[in-house]
Amino acid sequence: MNKKLQNKINIGLIGFGTIGSGVAKLLMERRDLLLKRTGINFNLSLVCDKDLSFKRDVNVPKGMLTEDVNKVINDPDIHIIIELVGGIHPAKEIVMKALSKGKHVVTANKLLLASEGEEIFQKAKDSNREIYFEASVAGGVPIIKAIREGMVGNRFSSVFGILNGTSNYILSSMSSQGSSFKAALKEAQSKGYAEKDPSLDIKGLDSSHKLAILLLLAFGKKVDISDIYVEGIDDISNFDIQYAKEFGYAIKPLAIAKRYGNELEARVHPTLLPLEHLLSSVSGVYNAIFVEADLVGKQLFYGQGAGKLPTASAVLSDIVDIGYKITCGKNSAKFVISKDIEIKNLKKMDNVVTRYYAHFSAIDKPGVLANIANLLGRHNISIASVVQKERREAHIVPIVMLTHEAKERDMQAALSKINKLPAIKKKSVVIRLEK
Repeated sequence: MNKKLQNKINIGLIGFGTIGSGVAKLLMERRDLLLKRTGINFNLSLVCDKDLSFKRDVNVPKGMLTEDVNKVINDPDIHIIIELVGGIHPAKEIVMKALSKGKHVVTANKLLLASEGEEIFQKAKDSNREIYFEASVAGGVPIIKAIREGMVGNRFSSVFGILNGTSNYILSSMSSQGSSFKAALKEAQSKGYAEKDPSLDIKGLDSSHKLAILLLLAFGKKVDISDIYVEGIDDISNFDIQYAKEFGYAIKPLAIAKRYGNELEARVHPTLLPLEHLLSSVSGVYNAIFVEADLVGKQLFYGQGAGKLPTASAVLSDIVDIGYKITCGKNSAKFVISKDIEIKNLKKMDNVVTRYYAHFSAIDKPGVLANIANLLGRHNISIASVVQKERREAHIVPIVMLTHEAKERDMQAALSKINKLPAIKKKSVVIRLEK
């Protein structure tokens, strides 16, 4: 038999939107390049979408297009199904049915895996088929492959970083240009970095979905996305970015997972990082993930975390990995979630200990700073440094401080009382610090 025909892998694509059209374009335009590099003939057989009426920037022959998802899943000649529908339903049904039909699956669906990943991975194992999902976290940055293959023998102590390019772009723009949050968001939307409804990004939800996947991979812990503490960047002002700089910090939108013995922290929120920290220099729409493990020590993964081509590149990488296994006669699933029985629970946010940046807007009169300091002290919070800025508005003066380490519960209790002081005229801002 002709080796090129023998090594032919047929692919069905379900979801022909921005990312899907990018994947289709790469599969057709780089088919010869992939054949030269891998010895495998990757053939795009069918493309499915519920709406084929609008024009894409890739020309797919009409005979390859269909609106019938079952035509793709039930095709006996298709080896790999790419799911790029998004959301949980009908994506879950598509993936589960594809695995049942003996297809391998590649997906970029972070919400699906964050919510239903454990069941889907088990289905892949039971079906002796592969489920690959590099594009679900950090786009073109190969963090999934690094954790599940490159560092497979490691015990992880922390995984944290910038997982949302939209939020990072907005904060970077505010920092470099002095823009307001609204102006930076509008600029991000005009450049196509933010959706018309940017809630998933700026509220931190997108990052929490990605963090849930990393928790499962690195720590073997299934965490419901509703149990991950999430705080968005929409309350961050340009003043806070500038004040943070004066203290020697940058504000970054971080997703944080840390292990402390048998407990695991999982949180998403704006964070102050020292200016010399590697993540502080990551700007624009770029993503970066900082990993610390016992064998490899500290590692940083950096690159474009979103966008049509970086994400399509990650999908292509998964297709090639599966293609190698098929052509080598290894059809069984190799990826298994190893649950860490030592991790007993997820630490409640109230019990998280960290340092804090606090910004209070108070009437300019004697005794106000003393009252704030007194309330903090009563809740076991000590002040590391404090600056009373010049008036921004008539009779209103910003008081900015950094604290020593304190419990989240204590800080929130103190903040509640401070905000009720007659001298406090605006909602106080508190941002957590990381080293």
